[in-house]
Formats: sequence, structure tokens, C-alpha cells
Amino acid sequence: MIICLCHRVSDRDIAREAAGGCPSFEALQDELRVGTACGACQDCAQETFRAQRAACESCAGAALCGATPALAAC
Repeated sequence: MIICLCHRVSDRDIAREAAGGCPSFEALQDELRVGTACGACQDCAQETFRAQRAACESCAGAALCGATPALAAC
């Protein structure tokens, strides 16, 4: 699902960055530019990032766990 229309960022893009160890939403914005144009997607992008980070943190500490929880539409 596309989260950020302005920069064409999907939930999978966010999940990949989070699983790869992206430390914060601000770092995610630097990397993908999500939520930096019109801002309409910011809440959904933050929730998607938080959910993915939580899933990865529960994954036995593997840096690239690849876990992608079922993300509900925001």
C-alpha cells in the first residue's frame, strides 16, 4: 500500500528500512522523504514505522529479521 503519494513510499519501503535498523522516524524521513512534502501521510507513516520497529525488536535481535506484520490501512 502506498503511504506517501508525494514521494511514492509504500508500507513495504518503510518496513524494509525499519527491519534494516533505521533508528528513528526522522532518519526514515531523511532516507525516504516520507511525510516531508504535504504532510498528509505523516501519522500513518509514523504508525507503520512504529509497528514495524516493534515487530523487529521482538525478533530475537536479528538485524534483518524481515518480519512484516499485517499492517492495517491507516
